[in-house]
Amino acid sequence: MSIFSDNIRFLRTQKKISQQELADKIMLSRVRYSKYEDGRSEAPYEILIRISKYFNLSIDLLLTVDIRKYPLEDILKLPDNRIVLPVVVDQLGNNSIEIIPQKASMGYLSGYSDPEYIEGLQRISLPFLTNGKYRAFPAYGDSMPPFKDGSYIIGKYVENIDDLKPDKSYIFVTLNDGISYKRLTARQSKSITVAADNPFYETYDIPLEEIVEVWQYASGIFPEDFEPSNANHNVTDMFLELRKDIQRLENIAFNTNKRSYKKSL
Repeated sequence: MSIFSDNIRFLRTQKKISQQELADKIMLSRVRYSKYEDGRSEAPYEILIRISKYFNLSIDLLLTVDIRKYPLEDILKLPDNRIVLPVVVDQLGNNSIEIIPQKASMGYLSGYSDPEYIEGLQRISLPFLTNGKYRAFPAYGDSMPPFKDGSYIIGKYVENIDDLKPDKSYIFVTLNDGISYKRLTARQSKSITVAADNPFYETYDIPLEEIVEVWQYASGIFPEDFEPSNANHNVTDMFLELRKDIQRLENIAFNTNKRSYKKSL
């Protein structure tokens, strides 16, 4: 057994979850995870990052400190208990922004912790984006106008979940939903509530334990045929169609009741 093995067993039991449940959360088989917990195998770098992010504990603490000897709440509050992404700069000293490609965005959840995956991404530099780590994510659907398919949302990496601010827009990378771009509306002790700017979509909660990364909205890249008014028109048209459908249903129900009433006379 090792400190790491003891730590992850302790943390899992504190959460009151099984090996299978934890393995599912970090996208491993139960057999493979059990080898790490039993000390029969050493976890590679990318798996250490997944486990570290899931428990919200730095790799350094997981590998070198017997956390069973200290109050877990105090450890979570340590300022150095975080994962910091390296900032890459171009030849002019500008921050390089990694671009997650549209076709490969589904693989980001398994590749975000892989240095080779990140190293292989295309990069751009925007001189007005400084003092932070930035990454560009592809936009999908119509939930966050004016962004639509073909757009890119540039986010600034958020190191601490406590830095999230209500009514700000963020890119959330979660174990269950992958990449989603939403506005933060509320923060609870064990979850956050997010919403789309398109009122057609309902708000929903994201458990903190499912959050892998958070990037605060910083800028956007739009396709050549971008028309700012399109998104608003689409939403308006959608609601007009819904109103027409509701009116038609009400008319059908009224006429049906009217005929039934006449037959009963």
